[in-house]
Amino acid sequence: MILGASEPAEPSEPSEPSDVEPPEVRTAVGAVRGRREAGVAVFRGIPFAEPPVGALRFAAPRPVRGWDGVRPALVYGPPPPQGGALGMADLARGAVGDDWLTVNVWSPDPGPGAGLAVMVWIQGGAYTVGMSGLPEYDGARLARDGDVVVVTFNYRVGFEGFGLIEGAPVNRGLLDQIAALMWVRDNIRAFGGDPDRVTVFGQSAGGGSVAALSAMPRAAGLFGRAVAQSVQGTFFTPELAADVAATCAAELGLRSTAAELSEVEPELLSAAGDAVAAGITRWAGRWGRAAHGATPFAPVVDGDTLPATPWRALADGVGRDVPLLVGHTRDEQRLLTVLDGLLGEVTEEQAATALDVFGPEPDAARRYRAGYPQASPEELYELVRSDRLFRMPSLHLAEARIAGGGRAHVYELTWSAPGMGGVLGACHGLDVPLVFGNLDRGQPALLFGDGPTEEARALSAHMRASWTAFARDGDPGWPAYEPTSRATRVFADVPTVAAYPEEASRRIWAGEPMSASTVVAG
Repeated sequence: MILGASEPAEPSEPSEPSDVEPPEVRTAVGAVRGRREAGVAVFRGIPFAEPPVGALRFAAPRPVRGWDGVRPALVYGPPPPQGGALGMADLARGAVGDDWLTVNVWSPDPGPGAGLAVMVWIQGGAYTVGMSGLPEYDGARLARDGDVVVVTFNYRVGFEGFGLIEGAPVNRGLLDQIAALMWVRDNIRAFGGDPDRVTVFGQSAGGGSVAALSAMPRAAGLFGRAVAQSVQGTFFTPELAADVAATCAAELGLRSTAAELSEVEPELLSAAGDAVAAGITRWAGRWGRAAHGATPFAPVVDGDTLPATPWRALADGVGRDVPLLVGHTRDEQRLLTVLDGLLGEVTEEQAATALDVFGPEPDAARRYRAGYPQASPEELYELVRSDRLFRMPSLHLAEARIAGGGRAHVYELTWSAPGMGGVLGACHGLDVPLVFGNLDRGQPALLFGDGPTEEARALSAHMRASWTAFARDGDPGWPAYEPTSRATRVFADVPTVAAYPEEASRRIWAGEPMSASTVVAG
């Protein structure tokens, strides 16, 4: 998840001296020139598809046309239009150009013979906001320390990417992701990468995207390993997605059709989505649980581009040969509670509503209170929301992969962020700067306070080593998860391997009886 708006830095690491020859690479459609930064070659803003504007508005991504000469690849491409949450719309409006669909590459050894493993990042943002140019996603440290090629990219979000529009393809944001992976397949060898050793990794909506791609026939063969961090479990039926899109279009007095919306300024569509999100609970009678998540957009299980939910598809054996690394943070909801202004303010009534809305049926409130008998209203509120939105979707994805005959490695991050006096705990999004190693730039500064401690740097190095080892050879350094021992890497001050730590929640969602050893006493 994106913590908030932070200006993209160009570049976010010092460049090499001017007398160093800038790296040049020839892609399938033209040559690009990057720069050397912090010991790696960096290329920014390379288009992987034509701008989805004009006649291509709301269309599936089209292959980019070639260019003559050498194209500078020094700055990030402009982000796609997006909602106003966390100030992202202002950043998008301030960008120049409509080349929304671009990739960025960090390579320790650019050249067709290096054969390095490749890691392709999908950022989160509730499918409503998100851009690859934020400084926290700078791939230099991950690429250099892990000896891998790192790729990030933009994809359409909000109404542009996930609104179900009559006359337009479904799941355009996911189709953008597939187009970016196809670009990697066709071009990454020239940057030193091995197209047969591609790992896709993402967090929050990016983790949900990794799950979706794992179930999509069009993505088959484009990656050989997958990392899903804090999987956002939101997926819509076509009926729900169509009703949400119609409601958004009605804010503008229009119908949700490509013909009527294609001439509308993207900022107005984003604002319409924001307006619906701001009052989304009034639609609870029609949209059910989706109206309580403040997220009006999500991948659509349409039976074609996305034939089934990821959990169903993986359990049926889809992509069983793609190993999965998946996990979550302990206190997923805490950051969202802070952003909502509810920290220390959650009432018993709000906790009861959360248990009723977000808990598994039937009898969720009784089971949560039995499993966590000492929990305060705020703790119950955060537990059930964490479980519904991120923790159980992540665990269940691992279980589905195993049920379908594949392999999964599970982790939980329990190390608490020191920022804001330590109130954030192991919150949603904390894993992102730890994995990238960017602890002192952009919004991660909120998490690390006055600066990253030695403990934070050590944990970040450990997580980076695990992620890159998985990308290189499929082994993150701890045993695969299986239904009896449930071996889980716990990333704490001293990382350990233990049985899955959230056993009470696991049993609640599995419908299994509690035992004395399962109940969390305090």
